[in-house]
Amino acid sequence: MSTVIVGVQYKPKGKIYYFDPKDITFQKGEGVIVETAQGQEFGTIAIANKPIDESLLKGELKPVVRKATEKDIKQHENLMEKRIKYMADAQTLIEKHKLDMKLVDADVMFDGSKIIVYFTSENRVDFRDLVKDMASQFRMRIELRQIGIRDECKMKGGLGPCGRVCCCNAHLDEFARVSIKMAKNQGLSINPTKISGLCGRLMCCLKYEDDYYAQTLKFMPKVNSEIETPDGRGKVESVDILRQTVRVRITRADESVEISDYTLPQLGIVPVYKDTTTPTEDDLSEE
Repeated sequence: MSTVIVGVQYKPKGKIYYFDPKDITFQKGEGVIVETAQGQEFGTIAIANKPIDESLLKGELKPVVRKATEKDIKQHENLMEKRIKYMADAQTLIEKHKLDMKLVDADVMFDGSKIIVYFTSENRVDFRDLVKDMASQFRMRIELRQIGIRDECKMKGGLGPCGRVCCCNAHLDEFARVSIKMAKNQGLSINPTKISGLCGRLMCCLKYEDDYYAQTLKFMPKVNSEIETPDGRGKVESVDILRQTVRVRITRADESVEISDYTLPQLGIVPVYKDTTTPTEDDLSEE
């Protein structure tokens, strides 16, 4: 059985949350007011009305409140302008209290009752006095939220080593687990400066092709192992995962050496891949 959903983003390139459109037809890019755990929030339609299988949803979807009116859009724009001033004032107060924290970003709730301030720090920070001063000056509820360096990169953006905008800021709505093993699978140099992004952590793009490399490596003969080839038994010198070829050194009885490349079918190997693209319930979430 299917149900219709809309995908909503609170920030450009942010995580997409799914809501019940309540028989309202939305277009991608339209403003919308939704009910969240924090209260009513302004968002933008990232996925227009779309039927999906109910089995992929976790729990019951919350309905949208309404399409954003001109008044709602104006209110949101005013809050975005105030947000810049709030951040400048917050930075002044941080410097006043001489706190070891770096201001990254801030979110102002749609009704103007609360501001969430994001910061990074290598240590725990006692910001109780800072919160009191901010609450007195801003006259709203204050929440300070410490985030990681990857989250900071996602919020601020920048150009990665490849010369393109960082994936986390350009299109990723959440971070996937990345490991050194992924770099090894792809035959990359295990040099931190070569496989790290602007955040100093392993590049998110190492994950993109890892399924292919991890599965293909299971079929490829090990380097330095001995295998049978159409031309005799030889020792594996190297493997090319993308071309799916194996370079083999064959030493003849007269001590002559022959080095040849073989495809997997020539070696009697038939790769069988598992489908890792089938959506699961983890691919969909709701606020």
